[in-house]
Amino acid sequence: MVNAKAPVLIIGGGTIGCGWAAAFAAAGHPVQVYDPAPDTVPRLDLVWQKALPVLERLGSARADVAPPSHIARLDDVAEAVAFVQEALPERLELKREVLVRVERHLPADAVIASSTSGLSPSDIQDALTHPERLVIGHPCNPPYLMPVVEICAGAKTDALAMDIADAVYSGIGKTVLRLKREMPGHLVNRLQAALWREAVYLAAEGVASVDDIEKAVTRGLAARWCVTGPTAIFHLAGGDAGLAKFFDDLGPEVEKWWASLGAPHLDAETCATLIAGVAQSPDLANAEALASLRDAQVPDILTLLSGTGSRSGSKHYKREEETC
Repeated sequence: MVNAKAPVLIIGGGTIGCGWAAAFAAAGHPVQVYDPAPDTVPRLDLVWQKALPVLERLGSARADVAPPSHIARLDDVAEAVAFVQEALPERLELKREVLVRVERHLPADAVIASSTSGLSPSDIQDALTHPERLVIGHPCNPPYLMPVVEICAGAKTDALAMDIADAVYSGIGKTVLRLKREMPGHLVNRLQAALWREAVYLAAEGVASVDDIEKAVTRGLAARWCVTGPTAIFHLAGGDAGLAKFFDDLGPEVEKWWASLGAPHLDAETCATLIAGVAQSPDLANAEALASLRDAQVPDILTLLSGTGSRSGSKHYKREEETC
């Protein structure tokens, strides 16, 4: 199993990789980030400076933590690395090629977790000498802020690798979702994509502005979804009789809504509509300001959920002192 302070290797120094590096480093793991790109160092430092105050507010940062370090050569990988978090661009052949090279520098029992948003773990692991060590470990973005990580095995993944990944992520304060089988896009992204598909359709059809569609989610759905999921929402709508009554009262209507849901395409016209809609919204146009607002306000929401012992938030960011 992986010790709570075992070295972690991050493969890829982009936004996700640097976010992962901050999360692991703040939890007390010695962290190396492998990326030969020359601009990795300033980006890694910038993300660390942004992430550490957020993690401290969440209670996810140990005292006297060391920032992640950068390496440009695989020969410099720590011999004792126990867990690898791959965060390369979403290209199957690139992931396979780099992981084959990285694997030569790892102990045989080091687990490799891929941050892929939707690629198959079976396809990724097929090129490895030890395919049984590879799992999916997909975060919500940014990894230092959002508590959920979904893990999934490939056809050749050993059950122990899944258990180790679960323990490692839980040990840094994450809420782990274990998928029972492979699915393109995994779990969170499929749910997110389903909602966004209808949002795109409504904007493209001129039903509502991009700004109002965003507010329909943030003001109309998000607060309840922090505590209850999509099925529980309708269970509550049924009152004392719960979901059974909701099916009796509104089941046929919901089926009509489903039948009318759109199937848009991200063609030039639709993309232009969305881009223009974002540009016209005072709340959306400035991406940097929006990211700062997210990092400032989401910790308050997560802390509130954890402090009230809500079903969905009670495990967030509770430090595990024992080894994994």
